[in-house]
Amino acid sequence: MDKLTLYIANKNYSSWSFRPWMALTGVGIDFEEVLIPFDYPNGNPNIKAVSPSGHVPLLQHGALKIWESFAIIEYVAELYPDAGLLPKDRAERALARSASMEMMSSFRALRSACPMNIRRPKGKIALPDGISADISRIETIWRDLLQKSGGPFLFGAFSGADAMFAPVVNRFDIYDLVSSADILAYMNTMKAHPAWRKWEEAARAEPWIVPEDEV
Repeated sequence: MDKLTLYIANKNYSSWSFRPWMALTGVGIDFEEVLIPFDYPNGNPNIKAVSPSGHVPLLQHGALKIWESFAIIEYVAELYPDAGLLPKDRAERALARSASMEMMSSFRALRSACPMNIRRPKGKIALPDGISADISRIETIWRDLLQKSGGPFLFGAFSGADAMFAPVVNRFDIYDLVSSADILAYMNTMKAHPAWRKWEEAARAEPWIVPEDEV
């Protein structure tokens, strides 16, 4: 089988890169990592040279290029059906896809006001309209799935669905957005995962500063 190459951006800031990286790393799938750092304000031409969309993450498998975080997770789940990236049960897979796609398409107020930033000291900020609704909806998704599965992850064992919400765990944590014991317990489970810790260690060691994401 051709090797998998995952192109990502800065680990401190790139929420989209975090998702497939944590998914693949979290279930033990081998891949080559290529990090192309953000270069604001004009962008990084090296990303456009690799990715047809001009964005990362991007997975290359032989001549095939796959973009968008969840598309990457789905593709690798098909290559490695026993790795646990998606639940084996059909109904649970459908729920995992629904939650993951809602994560991709929604919660713009939260994304805009609270960028992912692994290095940011924990502290509250003034919250614009719309964020409370985003937080409440995400808490509901997590709570419903954890109650169905029994935890400790959304579908029992760690899966791609958890990876899709990993940047939200960081946002909830560093901006001190939640206080419910069950939600904090899930966040602590995520932050204790070896893949999270590996990403966090690398993010904290990065030299790049992106002013636009320093809230």
